[in-house]
Amino acid sequence: MKNHIAFSAIAIGLLSSVSLQAAEDLSSMFSEGKVSGQIREFSISRSVEYSNPASADYTRDANAIGGYLKFDTADYKGLSLGTALYTTNGFALDDPRTNTKVVDPTLLGKNNESYSILGEAYVQYKHENTAFKGGRQKLNTPLAGADDARMLPNLFEAYVLSNTDIDGVTLIAAHATKFAQGTFGRAYGAGGILGGTSGYSAVDASNQVGKFVNMGTYSVGVATNGVSIASATYTGIDKLKLQVWDYYAHDILNAIYAQVDYSWACALSESIKPFASAQLIKEDDVGDKLLKGLGGTGEIDSIYYAIKAGAKLENFTAYIAYSETGKNSATDSSYSNAIISPWGGMPAFTQGMVTRHNFLAGTKATKVAASYNWKNFGPDLKTVAYYADFDMDRYNGYTSGDAGETGFDIIYNLASVKNLQLRLRGNFADDFNVNSAGDTVGWSEYRFIANYSF
Repeated sequence: MKNHIAFSAIAIGLLSSVSLQAAEDLSSMFSEGKVSGQIREFSISRSVEYSNPASADYTRDANAIGGYLKFDTADYKGLSLGTALYTTNGFALDDPRTNTKVVDPTLLGKNNESYSILGEAYVQYKHENTAFKGGRQKLNTPLAGADDARMLPNLFEAYVLSNTDIDGVTLIAAHATKFAQGTFGRAYGAGGILGGTSGYSAVDASNQVGKFVNMGTYSVGVATNGVSIASATYTGIDKLKLQVWDYYAHDILNAIYAQVDYSWACALSESIKPFASAQLIKEDDVGDKLLKGLGGTGEIDSIYYAIKAGAKLENFTAYIAYSETGKNSATDSSYSNAIISPWGGMPAFTQGMVTRHNFLAGTKATKVAASYNWKNFGPDLKTVAYYADFDMDRYNGYTSGDAGETGFDIIYNLASVKNLQLRLRGNFADDFNVNSAGDTVGWSEYRFIANYSF
């Protein structure tokens, strides 16, 4: 019944569209509100292959339909409210009892079931250059974010204050108390160092999906006072952007994230637009150091840096990026020099579509990518291709050696059906990890996504 209600709500959204404007009284605040949302169909298929012929190759597939339905009230003297229902519903799923085909867990909820969640429920207030938003909401920050890579995104219970009084400067102060893992987080059901460095929990959180839990309970299995966030972003100089973020995860760690982006005019040709970026992450454990016991000593003293350079020539863009994460010694915890990012944050220039080994201790990663927008030929079509290489250290706590990932992304916005986007993605992983027998694993994965926004 719950899923039928969710689908009915989404269907109503297709028939509703009211412009959002300032309300004259509390009654018109609701009557002049706006309904919006998205219907998403997602199909995924991964063929997994082992280097050892004795290991059984297999495929894992899944199909789901769902999305979200959102209602925002009109603004009344700076005050507004918002709420959104999210749902994912599996269909045509393979029998998980077979040895050769399994259900891909990253589109569904606990035990690969369909689920719905009241993902957003917030109050907003704006006065001049200051804004406040509190309650269940999306966050899109470098080390805490939606990571909307599968059916449903990560969501937060958070309280965010922002101000733009200083010209070219945006200041943010926030505190996040709870986290609702999206469906993609189920890829890291085992938790551990790979989950903790890939944007998700260091403990097994595969069945925490679809509910709001304490930030510490989700990430390390112990309740904490949440994560306090502060940031400053400067855009006062043309073609230059500077941002600094601080994340104080109480009794876990403190993380500082900094990034600079700059573009300039090319002396050879006005058509060529070069750009360059750099990013830095520094982490240290704090308070009760709750990662202790999960990976050894739990002493966190890690650093990561990355650089990226590229150029745009009309509709063609290409770049190359490189990153390094500090090494562990033989006696270090696997977490000691790794970059821990348990709440959906994955800002690395060198990440693959799936392979996120760039934050493991001692990893040196390189990525090259290119994209082309075909709009001059008529269709609203964009194509992307990339290759990422991960040279991993033996003491990172997960795997060693060299891993690689090649991939593509094709995005097509149909002219014949307004607001309908079709997307085909593929990634091909080599030596993703090595098991205790020295057997390597890789795969070929394809995703088809249809998004209808309204």
